Amino acid sequence: MDEKEIIIIAAIAIPISLVIIVIVLFSVFTRRKNRLLREQAEAKKAFERELAESQIEIREETLRNISWELHDNIGQLMTLAKIQAQMALEKPEMMIEVSETIGTGIDELRALSKLINPEALKSLSLREAVRLEIERFNRLKFIAAKLTVEGTVVPIEANTQIILFRILQEFFSNTIKHSKASSLKVVLNYTEEKLTITAADNGVGFEKDDDFMGIGLKNMKTRAKLINSTLRIDSVKGEGTALLLKYKFA
Repeated sequence: MDEKEIIIIAAIAIPISLVIIVIVLFSVFTRRKNRLLREQAEAKKAFERELAESQIEIREETLRNISWELHDNIGQLMTLAKIQAQMALEKPEMMIEVSETIGTGIDELRALSKLINPEALKSLSLREAVRLEIERFNRLKFIAAKLTVEGTVVPIEANTQIILFRILQEFFSNTIKHSKASSLKVVLNYTEEKLTITAADNGVGFEKDDDFMGIGLKNMKTRAKLINSTLRIDSVKGEGTALLLKYKFA
């Protein structure tokens, strides 16, 4: 094969090779792009599914809260007002106490209306929603709870707030139902870059193989991952349980 033939073959082979390389690269790029699109679509579906489940769970929790409020709080106030009114028939000066008790009942009904109205709940910020939960725990004497807000509050997208709130509700639920704790402390710390949430109780704590915490902890971690947050739960048997969640702002 002479030099001329080699040049001709090279002139043909090089463009063909380049075309093949381009086709291969395009094929690889297309597969990766399609895989990325599938992963994004799956992530979106997972987020929407978890969001829907969180909304349903929050509504169910709200209905339970309303039931407790009506029975354990407002119901008792109205019963007390009835007894005071009956006593006031003989002691008219007790009408002042009757009026005060009824006034307290009205205030409690107004607070409860915030939980009943879905639109009001939807418009609540994370801070306000957590504050309502903390106030309810103290009002019904479930536990001595305290909320501290540090830094300047940064607005968070509504759907993300729902998931953050549900994660906290899951922790609160485990604390009240299982921990036997007497105190609960929650801190929302806002900076320009992120929101750091800590919640800690002084209960009995749990070990990794405790069934009651297993599913709840898994749910919390799954939801935190969906909103690109990091979540850590630390517990010491006999000393309590603490939650640390970090959500970076976009």
